[in-house]
Amino acid sequence: MKEALEKLRQLLLRLEDLLLGLVLAGMILLASSQILLRNLWEYSIPWGDPSLRLMVLWVTLLGAMATTRDHNHIRIDLLSRYLPPRLKQAAGRVTDLFAALVCALLAWHAARFVLFELEDGSRFLDLMPLWPLQLVMPAGFGIMALRLLLNAVSPQPRKAVT
Repeated sequence: MKEALEKLRQLLLRLEDLLLGLVLAGMILLASSQILLRNLWEYSIPWGDPSLRLMVLWVTLLGAMATTRDHNHIRIDLLSRYLPPRLKQAAGRVTDLFAALVCALLAWHAARFVLFELEDGSRFLDLMPLWPLQLVMPAGFGIMALRLLLNAVSPQPRKAVT
């Protein structure tokens, strides 16, 4: 059973990385195309800028999810340098719990925002409802909250930052 769960976990992590890479590559390609079109032919793709704004949202949240997964998120922990190992671990748990609480609150309010967009009937490029494309906000913050909470309960070794 553990092997099957680990395989599923690895598959989900690879899918998350693949999605992040695809969205980032698409964003770079679209932004470069917009710049070239504007500078060389004084033309731009009409749907380019709204799509780029949405892609920035996705890349930001997918990247944040990946950093919390790999324990590479920003930590402001000046005191932990001077704490003994046991207190350092306890301080890490407290900060992870606090960060999980903040992410959970952000997930809650992001979900309220997406619900407002659903009720408002906002549309993306007049083609489709906007709210499904914004679901990355509550999902991303929710996943980060869960990862931080799990780390606070059962800490994993942190990767060294180079």
